[in-house]
Amino acid sequence: MKTQQRGGTVIGLIIGMIVGLAAALAVAVYVTKVPVPFLSKGGKTADQDAAEAQRNKNWDPNAPLQGKNPAPPPPAAVTPSLPGSTAPTAPTPPAVAGGVTPPPAPVDPAKPPAKPETKADGKSSADPLGDLVKSRSAAAEKAEKAEKADAAFNYFVQAGAFRSQGDADAQRAKLAMLGWEARVSEREQNGITIFRVRVGPFTKRDDAEQLKQKLDGAGVESTLVRAAR
Repeated sequence: MKTQQRGGTVIGLIIGMIVGLAAALAVAVYVTKVPVPFLSKGGKTADQDAAEAQRNKNWDPNAPLQGKNPAPPPPAAVTPSLPGSTAPTAPTPPAVAGGVTPPPAPVDPAKPPAKPETKADGKSSADPLGDLVKSRSAAAEKAEKAEKADAAFNYFVQAGAFRSQGDADAQRAKLAMLGWEARVSEREQNGITIFRVRVGPFTKRDDAEQLKQKLDGAGVESTLVRAAR
């Protein structure tokens, strides 16, 4: 008896499930085929979308502040040209107390043209080439006079004067090591014999001065001595 009741309960559950599934399927088919009123009312066409895009393109966010009919922008100001108008003239200087107009600003006077350079005697040089030749001639004459003066004398470079023959020989040996040949000469001065170490003679003063400069550069004190020929 109990077995029959259990079998009837299971069969009833199965039948109930089948009936529920069939009802759910029927509802689903009905919903998909019947148009939904909310979706159809809220749908937009392509023309409506284009019109809305155009309105958004020309939308002015400040339109609510300007009212329904915003005022057009003011036209640009145009200055009317008067017939016969001329360029503005320079303003007249203001009058000083008493009705007297101040004098115009002083104008710097034109500078006179520069004068040609003149010599010390006040005469301008009309022949600069001739002056150059004269200056060179004067230099040549001066050199010639110096050569004539050198012809009357011999020049020596004295590297020291000693009272001892040994000191003089040591100085001569030092000069020989530096590359210059010197001679030792004797001379009495105030009753004392002096031994002089000299390099030379030189016929030109310039040659003797050059040697003196070399000795000074090597640390050897020297003097230039002139002797008549």
